[in-house]
This record gives sequence, structure tokens and C-alpha cells, in this order.
Amino acid sequence: MQIALPLASSLHYLFLKAQALLLLAAGQRAAALTKFSQMLRLRPADPYALASRGHVQAQLHLTQEAIASLRQLTTAWPRQAGGWFNLGYVLQQAGRHEEAGPAFARAVALDPRLDRAWYGLALVRMEQRRFGEAAEALQRNTALQPLGPYGWYRLAQAWLALGEPGKARKVIAHLRRFEPRVAAQLERENAAALQAGISPTSEAGHAAR
Repeated sequence: MQIALPLASSLHYLFLKAQALLLLAAGQRAAALTKFSQMLRLRPADPYALASRGHVQAQLHLTQEAIASLRQLTTAWPRQAGGWFNLGYVLQQAGRHEEAGPAFARAVALDPRLDRAWYGLALVRMEQRRFGEAAEALQRNTALQPLGPYGWYRLAQAWLALGEPGKARKVIAHLRRFEPRVAAQLERENAAALQAGISPTSEAGHAAR
């Protein structure tokens, strides 16, 4: 009987997981959320269930609950870079930049090739007007995602904020090779700064997020 109980528990867990996946496929997020919570009653520190619950809570705009789930995940599994990235992302979307920054920084410390975390960290630093650090993070992001236009867009913004229009123009010239519309948008929105070296306002370019 002692052997059968863990097996029964594992089978129940797998059954709940299958149900949750089917419910998500059908667009029934709230019902899937219940299944993830039931999975966590069986395995309170299960990384898959914690990450999935946090993801669905964020989709349902249950921001505080999502943050709590992801904090639980990073506490139980502190060396999982993905968990720290997800926590940083939800915190950033909630406007909690002072908390998001350390989460993104932890993610890239654990996995320096996590390009999304470098980008998230850069957005936080832009909001904090720490443009030098933003430029460093964006250089890491664009090295990992050389054809991702948003990283280059933000890097040009960071160079302009640092009073480096020449570097921004080099970014635009690079972008023009594979994303001419994004390059044109940058030139249009920052014409004065590109010509005179005037830093754009901190609000400039937020539409590129």
C-alpha cells in the first residue's frame, strides 16, 4: 500500500496536467488555473505547475497572484533563469521597475544567453533613466538577437539619451539593411536629436515596447 500511494499520486498529477492542457487549448484559462492549483496541492514546489499558474494568472490580469506564484517559483527553484525572467516581466508590466530590475539581473546572471531578460533589464534601466546600463544590456540583447528590431530600436534611443547621435545613426544604418520601416520610424521620431545631439524625452519611443 505504501508503494501504491505515490503511484496513485503521480497518476493523479498527470491526469490533472492533461486536463489543464486541454482546457488551455480550448481557451478556458480560469478552469485550467484550477487544475494547476490542484496539481500544486499534490506537489507544492512543482516548477511546471508554479510557472504555468503564474503565466495563466498574468493572462487573466491577476497580477498580484501571478507575482506571488512566480516569487514562490524563484524561492523554490532559485537557479532557474526562466522563473526570474517571468517574475521580472510581470513586475515590469505592473510598473514595479525597482523590483523588476533585480529579477532580470538575476536571470541574466544565471543564463547570460537569455536575450529576453537583457531586453527586459534594458527597459527597466530606460525607465530609471540609467541609460548607460540600458545601452550595455541592449548591446548584449542585440548580439544574441541580431535580427530583432526592437533591441536595436531601443539601443538607438539609449545612445541618443546619452548624447551620442553618431552611434544612434550607426544603429539606424544597420537597421535599414533588414528593417527599413523601423529605421525610418526612428529617424522620424528623433529627427532633432539625430541632427543636434539633443536627448529625447524619457517617454520617447515607448510605442516600440
